[in-house]
Amino acid sequence: MSIMVPSKTPALITVGRQALDSALHQLDQAAEHLGLDDGLRTVLATPRRSLTVSVPVRREDGRLDVVQGFRVQHNVSRGPAKGGIRFHPGTDIHEVTALAMWMTWKCALVGIPYGGAKGGVAVDPTRLSTRELERMTRRYVNEILPLIGPEKDIPAPDVGTDEQTMAWIMDTYSVSAGYSVPGVVTGKPTTLGGSLGRSGATSRGVQIATLAALGRAPEGVTVAVQGFGKVGALAAQYLADAGCKVVAVSDITGAVYASASSGGLDIARLRTWASETGGVSGYRHADALPLDELLELDVDVLIPAALEGAITEANAPRVRARLIVEGANGPTTPEADEILTANGATVVPDILANAGGVIVSYLEWVQNMQAYSWSSGEVEVKLRDLMESAFSEVKSMAAARGLTLRQAAHVIGVGRVAEAHQMRGLYP
Repeated sequence: MSIMVPSKTPALITVGRQALDSALHQLDQAAEHLGLDDGLRTVLATPRRSLTVSVPVRREDGRLDVVQGFRVQHNVSRGPAKGGIRFHPGTDIHEVTALAMWMTWKCALVGIPYGGAKGGVAVDPTRLSTRELERMTRRYVNEILPLIGPEKDIPAPDVGTDEQTMAWIMDTYSVSAGYSVPGVVTGKPTTLGGSLGRSGATSRGVQIATLAALGRAPEGVTVAVQGFGKVGALAAQYLADAGCKVVAVSDITGAVYASASSGGLDIARLRTWASETGGVSGYRHADALPLDELLELDVDVLIPAALEGAITEANAPRVRARLIVEGANGPTTPEADEILTANGATVVPDILANAGGVIVSYLEWVQNMQAYSWSSGEVEVKLRDLMESAFSEVKSMAAARGLTLRQAAHVIGVGRVAEAHQMRGLYP
């Protein structure tokens, strides 16, 4: 049985809708391999709770705007819900639902006791002042307050949010509770109970997954990174530190390229430039590159680390990298996935490659709940162990069953959630 998705007209197909269709397609494939019955498939395809809220924002000039906010808890069979909050103008309920579903499988795959959730506000945070952003964040949190809590649903940073956002969320929740509750969010500043190593955890996980998938020494391996933001910039730095030659990166301002023969990009210098100027465009120590050409460069490794739907049926035939490591959530459409596989490329899927963030979020939450803290070295060892163990398990299943890494990862993740649901039973 295929999981049914709502009918739609081309005019209504948004990036979020495409992401949800991709997530449902991946679930459908895993369910087929696992032999799940129709009822359980439907349960796993349906979010446990979905909330849409209106968020009034008082602007500095006195105007009152209203933006849409969302929080989706996809599945809580294995533990409290966990998932980031993003502020992005393209965010909608479909995108948030897809991201929550992927988070469910991700947590199960790497063996941490969470279910999947996601939240978002359809707003461009760069168009808000700091005070407007704080007021909007606190009002959004007040609207979703009944859903979140350290034992119910634990938000974290995502696109357009950061540790300051998490500090505002923690404070808003704590004021309502009447006492400080650091465990209500992860990705906080360390002064408020944040974990050492959390800020670069997703990027570190991408590095670990990339090096594991290479199967050879990283020296001289050429890399292109789409998305030079929180995940992509540090992933590029970590890979360069390991010996890879990062030859191209891009962000919303443009793309830059430096050949491997010239030594590739100086990532530390480029990060400084991007921080000072707002993007990579105009960087003087590299050549400008058309944005759409980065995905098609002749490199060993391609890391899409921006938003969903970057590699599509249209551009996948021109992707020349033999290894694609998904730093972003859902960057490859199902149609593109089939093309890449047919062309001999290996794709390390998002629910494995970018799991470093939720792993260290879990470690932060454990530290908060126990009023204890680990050193950055201890956190990195735990992160590496969980990432390498998950990669090894996925690789072994893929080889044993003749699956792609994505199919194997979803079979493991979906299978664990399905088993938990069956063991708990249905109430009443």
